[in-house]
Amino acid sequence: MCGPRFCSMKITEDVRKYAAEQGIAEEEALKKGMEEKSREFTKKGSKLNAKA
Repeated sequence: MCGPRFCSMKITEDVRKYAAEQGIAEEEALKKGMEEKSREFTKKGSKLNAKA
């Protein structure tokens, strides 16, 4: 599903590109990416509706 701030097809494309750049499998890329986003979320105050 896609919307004004979310597109699953774009996310899938980004994950595949990230995995290729890192030389890792897509599953590992997902895990690593989620860990990075988790740290970023915590640094920004853990607010769900933070301004971009």
